[in-house]
Amino acid sequence: MADSKHSHLHSEAEKVWCISIIALTVLVCWRFTQALSFNFTSRGAFPDLYEASVLELQKGLDEGQFSSVDLVKTYFARIEEVNLQGPALCAILELNPSSLSQAAALDKERKLKGKRSLLHGIPVLIKDIIATVSSEGMNTTAGSFGLLGSAVSKDAGVVKRLRKAGAIILGKTNLSEFSDFRGNLTSGWSARGGQCTGAYFPHADPCGSSAGSAVAASIGLAAVTLGSETDGSITCPAGNNNLVGIEPTLGLTSRAGVIPISEHQDTIGPITRSLADAAIVLSIISGRDPADNYTFAQPPVVPDYTNALRKNSLKGKRIGVPRRVFMDNSIDTRDPYVVSAFERAIETIKRLGATVVDPADLPSADEIALAFPNETLVCAVDFKIQINAYFNSLLTNPTGVRSLADLITFNDAHPHIEKPDNFTSQSTLIISETTNGRNATFFKTLAYNKEIGATRGIDAALDERMLDALVLPAAGYSLATTPAALAGYPIVTVPLGFYPSTQPIRQAGPLTFYPAPGIPFGLSFIGTAFSEFELIGIAYAYEQRTKTRLTRRAFEAAIPKTQLKDVVGKH
Repeated sequence: MADSKHSHLHSEAEKVWCISIIALTVLVCWRFTQALSFNFTSRGAFPDLYEASVLELQKGLDEGQFSSVDLVKTYFARIEEVNLQGPALCAILELNPSSLSQAAALDKERKLKGKRSLLHGIPVLIKDIIATVSSEGMNTTAGSFGLLGSAVSKDAGVVKRLRKAGAIILGKTNLSEFSDFRGNLTSGWSARGGQCTGAYFPHADPCGSSAGSAVAASIGLAAVTLGSETDGSITCPAGNNNLVGIEPTLGLTSRAGVIPISEHQDTIGPITRSLADAAIVLSIISGRDPADNYTFAQPPVVPDYTNALRKNSLKGKRIGVPRRVFMDNSIDTRDPYVVSAFERAIETIKRLGATVVDPADLPSADEIALAFPNETLVCAVDFKIQINAYFNSLLTNPTGVRSLADLITFNDAHPHIEKPDNFTSQSTLIISETTNGRNATFFKTLAYNKEIGATRGIDAALDERMLDALVLPAAGYSLATTPAALAGYPIVTVPLGFYPSTQPIRQAGPLTFYPAPGIPFGLSFIGTAFSEFELIGIAYAYEQRTKTRLTRRAFEAAIPKTQLKDVVGKH
């Protein structure tokens, strides 16, 4: 009986053991199948870096599809393909040799603690006027050999915010030398970087001065780039390269550690492929900075600009069209295609629920058209004072350039690198050097500029007609940026259209052409001080309805072929 019972128990145990083995085998197989399925799905669904958004990249990083190290390596390879090789777009001045180690550290932090922000582990390219500590391995030169090897004492204010958010500084972008304040030169050229050209037509004018940042963003050399604007230097390259650009209100983002033109007009802002990405970046780089007292004019709390991203944001809004700023016979004749696209945009804005007040002219429109000498005076005086202060703030500068006068002399003494054929002008530097400081004439001119830009300009147009914003074609086709530049007010630019394939090519300089077949152009929404939240919402509604950016890509040779699938898992 005992043997029988033992045999029965043994038999039952064998059954349980067999069932357990089968269950375990099924479980292991299921898990393995799931793992294969996940790997197959994730490896087969890498985001296309030509359009990949910050949110798409974060999703891939969070799910372990790829790492920030993979991203940096992939962007490096994409830059290698088109920057100096292939179409030689010359958008990037130099890459950050510390970026891979930074990426690895941020990957580890993500696993242990989670991400700091939506920019955690995201590579960012910044214009080569935005300072980074020299120990990291990069220069800050404004495109000039006169600053090569110079050492700053600390990161720029916006770089500090990017690093705190976990962003990776991937490199520095090319620009119009000294942010287009050197002389009469083509947009996007600097001595160090050469001639940057757009990616939508061979040798296209990229517009300046943030040319490299815009060209890089347009073809996915990074998801996020930063530029600067004094008058048109974010707005115009964003328009010319099928991008979103935000020129913030003066004082919303810090200029500490930025090679200056004018403290009365300089701003730092994002250039990206979408308003969603731009809103993420602006939320991070905005805020007060003790090193830039202008930032204390902003409201105490920086909004989360992503909360403005609503498709119905134009409903009930009143949008004005200040036609006298851009509609004259010469511009009508020169750019009828832009004017036609602009009229269609107005109809779209109406269909999205806005009331369009047309015209809604600036009372100062005629004076704006004649404002260039006054704007130049203020900027020239500011530049001499501020660039001399910047030179004096450097820890070292091996070229010996310690003043604006030294810079002019340096350029003359090194014509083989700073004054090659067709790029010899430094007329703006010379004009600035002749100024004698902030005297009564300066302050009178500064007050007048503010009056025609703001008081009798943008604010008057908005207030008299109870408007939420103004709308114009982006810089390059009008004086759209000048009132905002003089007032220190924001502009949000989105893609508007493209020149037709039949567009005749017109030469604009020794190396670049504008306009040309397929070249993009933009639409700008303009508001009063610190109205970025409202402008982002308005522009987002238009962007989402039209999706203009997605209707045309860069010319084939300018599109990098390397994607994440070519890097992930490879040595």
